[in-house]
Amino acid sequence: MTHISANELKIKGVAAIEAVLADHAEAIVSVRGKDRFVVMELAHYHHLRECELDAALAQTRADLAAGRFVQESAQAHVARLDKLA
Repeated sequence: MTHISANELKIKGVAAIEAVLADHAEAIVSVRGKDRFVVMELAHYHHLRECELDAALAQTRADLAAGRFVQESAQAHVARLDKLA
């Protein structure tokens, strides 16, 4: 992944981001030499969110198939959560 320094962002602004994203899907923004942020096109971000949601759905289906779930009323659920706290 390509890096952009905070100073470069300060000087060049969004043009620095656009230049990097023309050739790469993501760029790391470093502040005082430490990696702090990742920037990407919004469409790429939405794609990653969809992948994350697909993975969560697959995990939920696997849990259901393996019987790793609890079926209870709302009151019983709240009571169980209170015991965990």
